[in-house]
Amino acid sequence: MPRGASPKREREYQKLERQFKKEGRYKGREEEVASRIVNKQRAASGETEKYQHKPVRRAASRRKSRSARRTSRRSSSRRKSSSAARK
Repeated sequence: MPRGASPKREREYQKLERQFKKEGRYKGREEEVASRIVNKQRAASGETEKYQHKPVRRAASRRKSRSARRTSRRSSSRRKSSSAARK
């Protein structure tokens, strides 16, 4: 754990490390992965000074905006109604 980590983060690190060893995950890298997870959480909550990490919202960035969805719906419904009128 890095210097300056709170006792809460220290406990969390130890808990993750024990959990990974018990489950057999990340063989030989338990300490590294646990510290990466705790450091990412510290950065996201603003506990670190140097880096202000903000988690990426991937699902939201993949979605179309509301206005884009509305216009695509309108144009597809217009196509359907105009083709029905021709028949």
